[in-house]
Amino acid sequence: MDTSVASNPVVVAVLNQKGGVGKTTSVVNVGAGLALAGRRVLLVDLDPQGHLGLHLGVDPDPTAPSAYDVLVDPTTRLDDALVKDVRPGLDVLPSTVDLAGTEVELTSAADPDGQLATKIAAAERKWDVVILDCPPSLGHLTMNALVAAHEVFVPMQAHFLALQGVGRLLETVGRVVRSVNQQLQVTGIILCMHEKQTTLGREIESDLEQFLESTRDSGQPWSNCRVLRPAIRRNIKLAEAPSFGQSIFDYAPTCPGAVDYRRLAEGLSRDWVNAGKLSAPPQMHTSVEVKPNPFAATPTDVVQPDSNRTESSSADAHGQD
Repeated sequence: MDTSVASNPVVVAVLNQKGGVGKTTSVVNVGAGLALAGRRVLLVDLDPQGHLGLHLGVDPDPTAPSAYDVLVDPTTRLDDALVKDVRPGLDVLPSTVDLAGTEVELTSAADPDGQLATKIAAAERKWDVVILDCPPSLGHLTMNALVAAHEVFVPMQAHFLALQGVGRLLETVGRVVRSVNQQLQVTGIILCMHEKQTTLGREIESDLEQFLESTRDSGQPWSNCRVLRPAIRRNIKLAEAPSFGQSIFDYAPTCPGAVDYRRLAEGLSRDWVNAGKLSAPPQMHTSVEVKPNPFAATPTDVVQPDSNRTESSSADAHGQD
């Protein structure tokens, strides 16, 4: 058993009921950034699309246990289904297409929404941080994440409709808190594909901060929520990295997206230390060994951006998940 890390990890659910907002991109790169900062991290893919594993070049063995087995089979341990050390300090619980069936199969379980929390608590392998990549729907998969989690991060883009969606999402989390997990808190909003140089970007960011400030004494589970810094700038490299099966730190470690996610991860680590949730990391994982990904694109498969066109002109310049 690894006893060099926290016995009770910080468990974070990353959730947005709208797709294409940078959710999986943020799970992968915050997790990889925390690992580079010396943390032991587990990423859990609860989305049947399996994009988290693809993003990191994980090719699950179809005969091996996966997130599906962990959730529906009481005898499958979390440790049995892990892909360990996909990067130094970074483990993955991969998803397969079978995971879609859990919505039906868990309905008849004695505790349909508590399976993941039970398996994380019983795991022999230990982590400082566990990050849960939730599907966009609010079914048993997302409920398992919200029951297991201590904190919720909401990735979003700075535009009007996204701002309205965050309000509805917070109400949903509030219902979960009242019914099944009274300790759950929405603690951070990650601004993705951000264009602070635009008037709209600045206005939505200001509106969001004013809304959060207005809830400080409300007693709601998001009353301590804040916009996490830095915002993640729109950057074409973040869209390209998944096709190579790499985090942004593997693919383009000096690009703006890598700089932003590294600073965000390091800031989160410091915040958790200051809050007494984590101890100081024992070491930095400075070397990154990228394992070959048989499904990764080759350089000729990726269309390079036109040097005469600004990166912000692409609506998909951050990543589709």
